[in-house]
Amino acid sequence: MTVHRLKILPEFFEKKRTLVKAFEIRKNDRNFMVGDTLILQEYVNGEYTSREYWEDVVYITDYLQKEGIVVMGTLPNEREYPF
Repeated sequence: MTVHRLKILPEFFEKKRTLVKAFEIRKNDRNFMVGDTLILQEYVNGEYTSREYWEDVVYITDYLQKEGIVVMGTLPNEREYPF
């Protein structure tokens, strides 16, 4: 398991925080794997806010994606980010 810190824009951060968006589409430049943890850090105007959202990767596919792009199914990481 690897922990990845990733930038996320406010509009997508809110969709994650409210459990509306249960996936991430990302360039696979980090060799994402099922079991990894994503720490999504809100990023506004070139700076990080103090808000983070932790989630676990439970599924990965590159089906019908551009080369090097993956879709990751995610679930909240309740060990690190309780609701």
